Amino acid sequence: MTRTATAKTIWNLDASHSELGFKVKHMMITNVSGSFGKFDVKVETDDDDFSTAKIDFTADVASVTTGSEQRDGHIKSPDFFDIANYPEMKFISSELKNLGNDNYELHGNVTINAITKPVILSVEFGGMGIDPWGNQKVGFTLNGKINRTEWNLSWNAPLAAGGLLVSEEVRIHAEVQFSKQA
Repeated sequence: MTRTATAKTIWNLDASHSELGFKVKHMMITNVSGSFGKFDVKVETDDDDFSTAKIDFTADVASVTTGSEQRDGHIKSPDFFDIANYPEMKFISSELKNLGNDNYELHGNVTINAITKPVILSVEFGGMGIDPWGNQKVGFTLNGKINRTEWNLSWNAPLAAGGLLVSEEVRIHAEVQFSKQA
């Protein structure tokens, strides 16, 4: 019996309709939001079956912005991302578990500051459609949390009333849209 080879489909990030952001508690009382302006994601699936997805993500950490030039400079310094030595942040998927009802659990490894650690992200399938120019598009929402100190993003300062200036927990949120490569 012969096996039919499964066709590989490449999905390219539609950067103009995608965003990657994060939030972290400041002084334990408010959230500070930030985002990465330059990132790319390549997705390869068997046919159009996203449960088989292989995901390769890269972000230019110098593109981080929080709305404060002074804070952005500090985040890019050796206290956090150390962009002179580690200009990229990466994610490589290892598994995408279908949880049902358009919800998935994405497992993979994140590399920041030359440190690679496993993470799990929640993924919601937003849908698939054809744009007015005939391009097939697909969208997803991703959410997750990491402990920044595991990647040597550990700068902090104690508060007089107790606690720390910057939370160790960072919440990640992304809206991503992809175009099927012709």
